[in-house]
Amino acid sequence: MDEEESQDIGFLPDLSVGMDTFIHRIDSTEVIYQPRRKRAKLVGKYLMGDLLGEGSYGKVKEMLDSDTLCRRAVKILKKKKLRRIPNGEANVKKEIQLLRRLRHRNVIQLVDVLYNEEKQKMYMVMEYCVCGMQEMLDSVLEKRFPIFQAHGYFCQLVDGLEYLHSQGIVHKDIKPGNLLLTTDGTLKISDLGVAEALHPFAEGDTCRTSQGSPAFQPPEIANGLDTFSGFKVDIWSAGVTLYNITTGLYPFEGDNIYKLFENIGKGDYSIPEECGPLLSDLLGGMLEYDPTKRFSIQQIRRHNWFRKKHPQMDPLVPIPPSSETKDRWRSLTVVPYLEDLHGYSEDEDLCDLEDEIIYTQDFTVPGRACSFTLWFILPLLKGLFRNG
Repeated sequence: MDEEESQDIGFLPDLSVGMDTFIHRIDSTEVIYQPRRKRAKLVGKYLMGDLLGEGSYGKVKEMLDSDTLCRRAVKILKKKKLRRIPNGEANVKKEIQLLRRLRHRNVIQLVDVLYNEEKQKMYMVMEYCVCGMQEMLDSVLEKRFPIFQAHGYFCQLVDGLEYLHSQGIVHKDIKPGNLLLTTDGTLKISDLGVAEALHPFAEGDTCRTSQGSPAFQPPEIANGLDTFSGFKVDIWSAGVTLYNITTGLYPFEGDNIYKLFENIGKGDYSIPEECGPLLSDLLGGMLEYDPTKRFSIQQIRRHNWFRKKHPQMDPLVPIPPSSETKDRWRSLTVVPYLEDLHGYSEDEDLCDLEDEIIYTQDFTVPGRACSFTLWFILPLLKGLFRNG
């Protein structure tokens, strides 16, 4: 380019010289990232919150019932994914059928079932539980509870198990991972996907199939017996659970499932001395090799360790902070979605906006219809759940 052309487009040299005046290099630590705005999503009358966990069957999220303002948890299941899991669809269908007929303080309650045919999704709305027992165990170095705390949970487990058996239901997968806890410490037996409902006129509790977790299976299943007592399988699994939550160990272990089943099939295990004679005797009765001699629910209830009042000698294992947000209070995650749904911000005066509220029972049209109850309660929810 000659000098004359350069003068015709004389802004080019000026541009190159002035670049540094509006482009600056900064350190990555100085970058402030704007959090992605949380968009409200309604499923029927339920407002979706954050992800609580994810399992082999699907995601679990928090929900808020817009009618009652109760916290809920929802299992989100996709038909496509269920079809890839052996017995996936059948197990979910069976779990729904079982949960619909169950009502007990220590058994998780199914609140609602919603379907989206277009997206091939199913929503199982459940009672909200703040934490799982396995998550609590994993949060402490010893991987166990103090005896008084373990005793409290075990008594609730026996109550729930007794109710299930009275309804002719064998759970088949009792373990800490399937025991959930509410904010007030109530234990809930969950995940009845592999449970079996006995025939109403069956003479006994004979079962023929089991899909439970290997480490919690009894010798009769490990040895491949064709039939076995379903109730005694649950007693054994509850015994392994009690062993685990009081010692931080498992009675049987193996490098792989074959070795594990071989060890369970032999039935040789030891109980740590620190368990003491009473607990050792109860564990021995529940982990009895011969199912006909294994303790029943009634024998467990009559056992002195079960009936004893255990003093608090060690600190309680608390509910740990949430794994995602590290929130020690496990606050209501729906609040940001409520703000998005109703356009509420702390800077706005609620009284000034009251005239814009449409009073309606319909809660399925975000941005056009608004529940006055939620408008009024939103500031209270923010304070209550963020401040514990």
